[in-house]
Amino acid sequence: MNLLAIDTGTEHLSIAVNRGSALWQHTGVGGARASTDLIAGVLDLLAQAGLTLQALDAIAFGAGPGSFTGLRTACSVVQGLAFGAKLPVLPVDSLMAVAEDARMAAVPDTSALQVLALLDARMDEMYAAHYAYANGQWRVLQPQQLLRPEHLALPAQDAALGPLLLAGNVFGVYTDRLPAAALQAATVVNALPTSTAMLRLAPALLAAGQAVDAAHAMPSYIRDKVAKTTSERMAEKAAAAV
Repeated sequence: MNLLAIDTGTEHLSIAVNRGSALWQHTGVGGARASTDLIAGVLDLLAQAGLTLQALDAIAFGAGPGSFTGLRTACSVVQGLAFGAKLPVLPVDSLMAVAEDARMAAVPDTSALQVLALLDARMDEMYAAHYAYANGQWRVLQPQQLLRPEHLALPAQDAALGPLLLAGNVFGVYTDRLPAAALQAATVVNALPTSTAMLRLAPALLAAGQAVDAAHAMPSYIRDKVAKTTSERMAEKAAAAV
């Protein structure tokens, strides 16, 4: 299977192409740079792999949650590429990609695992979701949600689900606000929704019929608001001063 995967939903740009079992990947600076470097990076990797867009089976992208601008960048670029090449698009749950990135980094040979995936949502909040891995497949135990770091709660213990990982990019940002009990009860793994993780997830997602026409590819934002109002910021400053 020939696949292209893209993620620009965090502070990192991640692109990967596989041609059968061979893999080519590129990482770079995300944010505003992603919109200028993404297409050039895609074309360079395809050239390295000896592939044209038309030779791909699908294009995957990190659908979110994540940076509003980053998610829109990935989705719009993927839509443009897929329209021209008449390819299906695979929106990938970014938090599931975090879970897969953590699994491969920490316990690649495990047969059973559960991951509480966490991504920085800014504005003193984070995105979270709980997943279980077994027999080479992931399933959702707790869907995506938005919460403050201090409100993080560990799932009920279930030995049948395997050991628990806390995975994501929030630990350097919210370490002092995450519940100490949660950090002590699980293995902490720094992880991101990398394009290589998406490539590993893609075959099962495609087999499950989760690919869509390019016109129907949409980001998953969760939060419907990207900034606090002036009155909200003033109220917070006033409360902090009390």
